[in-house]
Amino acid sequence: MDTYHFDFIIIGAGLAGLYSAYHASKYGSVAIITKTTVEISNSYLAQGGIAVALGEDDSPSLHFEDTVRAGEELCKKNAVRILVEEGIDRINELIEMGMNFDKEDGKISLGLEGGHSRKRILHAGGDATGKEVVNFILKFILNNEKIKLFENTLIYKLLTHDNQCIGALAFNVNDNKNFLVTGNATILATGGASAIYLHSTNPYATVGEGIFLAYEVGAEVENMEFIQFHPTAFYTGTEETFLITEAVRGEGAILVNYEGKRFLQDENITELSTRDLVSEAIFYEMQKSGKPNVFLKLSHIDKNKIKTRFSNIYREALKYGIDITKDLVPVSPAAHYMVGGIKVGLNSETNIKRLYAVGEVASTGVHGANRLASNSLLECLVFSKRAIEHALTFLESKIFSEYNFNLSQFYINEELKDEFVKIKNHIANLLWNNVGIVRTKDSLVYFLNELDVISKKYFFDVHEYYASRIDSLINVARMIALSALLREESRGCHRRKDFPQKNDDFRKIIVLQKDTEPKFCEPNS
Repeated sequence: MDTYHFDFIIIGAGLAGLYSAYHASKYGSVAIITKTTVEISNSYLAQGGIAVALGEDDSPSLHFEDTVRAGEELCKKNAVRILVEEGIDRINELIEMGMNFDKEDGKISLGLEGGHSRKRILHAGGDATGKEVVNFILKFILNNEKIKLFENTLIYKLLTHDNQCIGALAFNVNDNKNFLVTGNATILATGGASAIYLHSTNPYATVGEGIFLAYEVGAEVENMEFIQFHPTAFYTGTEETFLITEAVRGEGAILVNYEGKRFLQDENITELSTRDLVSEAIFYEMQKSGKPNVFLKLSHIDKNKIKTRFSNIYREALKYGIDITKDLVPVSPAAHYMVGGIKVGLNSETNIKRLYAVGEVASTGVHGANRLASNSLLECLVFSKRAIEHALTFLESKIFSEYNFNLSQFYINEELKDEFVKIKNHIANLLWNNVGIVRTKDSLVYFLNELDVISKKYFFDVHEYYASRIDSLINVARMIALSALLREESRGCHRRKDFPQKNDDFRKIIVLQKDTEPKFCEPNS
């Protein structure tokens, strides 16, 4: 088996992974390993923008207050302060590097999104902010001689010794080639898990495998019950969908039902309330009407502004025969963002030495029970840099020597592909129907029992590609449902129909760890 050694191993190629690699390359050699390509990530698809307090009427303290309010008393306040204060520096650094954000009258244009008290959303390329920022950072990655990019390569096991991560086992899917990669520091930037649901705005590969990798070696995982559902994904009548950014509502779009009536007022909320409230209101409107969707209405907004500001959405909707400048736009909620993930400290460090987590796979605590819109790309920038700076302490100490790991060959059995797809779709349906926007004890218990049935029916060969992916899907789904069952209240983006109120007894973080009973911890612990 071939062996490579790098100072930094970065697993994942969204904004968090790429930005980590950019900073890490200043100090040593870097491997970027992604199971797909650099164009497939939530960052690349992010439309909304980056929230940062740059406006004359804005301040980090106001951004802090909005973030904590959205997080429903579960935010880790020290992490939020770091986000809103250091975020300004990270954005200014990007601008100095040459990043062009959209401007209006010569000044950076600032948009408004749900939950924000000020206009503070930076955009690039209209509704293609993620793509623009990722492509910008890639310029500093692709021709960097200190960085080696491994695409279409699955990390299937982290290697640890004495509670330290010293590398990983990798498998190149295209070449059917196994290799070992060791490093002084390993940074997980694998993204979230929302594509595990039937209806999701995420790329197909975003199913939480990074969480399972860390969980398997003893890393703590937290807040898994908090899956944020985006209120407005384009409804096609099939599993296909794409995001209609919240910024559309920020520009004045309204939500109406099949009768053409605005319905959010009935719930005492507006189109710019936080995503959990809008998603829940749409869910109940759909239940009441028996219809599979509601509509966004933009016809009262200047057509040229819509075509310019939301050019990608405009073109995509036309493929389905919808002109968003004049037609009602069919929308329904979809799983969008995983608030929880691998528990990390203020420097993105896990409880496993030399192992870090950044981006959506991590739970920094800045989102609490519900992410404030457009805070996620800022979180990538702020905490990725902090991870690299903290990891510098490990560069001088050599970590790899002759450890006796089980280096059995990983392989693909193509005969299992259909079975994998069948089980993946079955879990996706079960999740959507039982662990969706609104949950109950009965639905959660039913789901967990069904997972057990699937587990017992399937024989897991930990060295086979599809079997290992099914194992990961089952375990990530179980973490979400178990945490949702334990949280007997409604808070943030977790809604229990049988416990509709917030309960101070659950102003705690639910922490999961392999071979350990779930723990309830204080938010700042």
